[in-house]
Amino acid sequence: MKRTATVLAAVLLAAGCSSGNSSGGGGGSNTPGVTDSSILIGTHQPLTGPAAAGYSEISPASKAYFDYVNANGGVYGRKITYKIMDDTYNPATTQQVVRQMVLQDKVFAILNGLGTPTHTGVLDFLKTNRVPDLFVASGSRSWNQPDKYPGTFGFNPDYTVEGKILATYVSQNLKGKKVCFLGQDDDFGRDSLAGIEQILGPVAAKQSYVTSNPNVGPQMGALKAAACQVVMLATVPGFTALSIGTGAKIGFKPQYVVSNVGADPTTLTKTLGPAAPLLEGVVAANYLPLASDTANPWIQLFQKVNTQFNKGAQFDDNVVYGMSVAYLFVQTLQAAGKDLTRDKLVAAVEKGGFTGPGLVPLRLSDKDHSGYAGEQLTKLVNGRSTYFGTAFQTDDGAGPVSPYSGTAAAPPASGIPPAQ
Repeated sequence: MKRTATVLAAVLLAAGCSSGNSSGGGGGSNTPGVTDSSILIGTHQPLTGPAAAGYSEISPASKAYFDYVNANGGVYGRKITYKIMDDTYNPATTQQVVRQMVLQDKVFAILNGLGTPTHTGVLDFLKTNRVPDLFVASGSRSWNQPDKYPGTFGFNPDYTVEGKILATYVSQNLKGKKVCFLGQDDDFGRDSLAGIEQILGPVAAKQSYVTSNPNVGPQMGALKAAACQVVMLATVPGFTALSIGTGAKIGFKPQYVVSNVGADPTTLTKTLGPAAPLLEGVVAANYLPLASDTANPWIQLFQKVNTQFNKGAQFDDNVVYGMSVAYLFVQTLQAAGKDLTRDKLVAAVEKGGFTGPGLVPLRLSDKDHSGYAGEQLTKLVNGRSTYFGTAFQTDDGAGPVSPYSGTAAAPPASGIPPAQ
């Protein structure tokens, strides 16, 4: 286990969120980032730094899907250019790169900016500059403030929704066990804990971490001392692996229940290396088809795109996520129409009605700017994550956690959402 902790620390150290309204112009030719033949959008992503493990795969996967759409004629004849800038998961850097994309590059919109602490710092800037801020890669409730930030929209299920669903599993299947919590020291951790404690009541012990310090020894030691039997993690992938590896090093092996944010099995297996068997039995959740489900038509589509346009990159749940976001953005562009403006893009999202690979519905409307409405539980067995039970949906308030029995729509034959 000493080798595990050393490897994990080395990996982490090496690696290191408008009025989204009005463009001020009536047509595409007067809209920043839009010409008759192109659409320029941007994103901030942790291509390096403490959150790079797994997450650095997301934006290349989105770009690959856009390249696939471009190769098939684009959207109303316009090709999508996706400018990806590395913010190293550092909020100060996020502000720098987003300012550059908006003020210098004149992007039409920001898509899928990743991270709760990072994106929170650019919400007001994007609002002031009337830049649509779509499908943020985080489940913070901050994105769902239509009155305050009318141009910002989420994608992930919000962390309180997820916390309620994971806690419901614990209450029904691990009843009587001492439940504890480790989470990121920001809205990610706080919102997750709020959902968990809404279902379970106060947890027996709680700890937090900051991404700038890849040492969770004190936290895991405290949870062991508290005799925790179940540890619920609101962690990014590197810290999921670090927590599990550190726990094992000190002889602490509780049942782990992990946020979807930090549960991609391919990323965790790669990060843990020889210690990957420690992942056996980890319970998590997801809301998109799993990369391992090769019979799923969405996975078949995304695998084809990955092979043709993503240099055959390792295909995992982060790639599925990136392509799912890109598919939804293309749907939004189709719905916004040929005469593309920022106003019309935001109006298209608020009209809602989008379908895609998700196991549960999207909430998107003029009154709700959060993303997916729930999740389904997964378990990691023999290095592979599989779904079990049924999907659930709920809200971030006092609403019940209810089974969802609907099914995902099939992808169109072309793999590209049709014009609406």
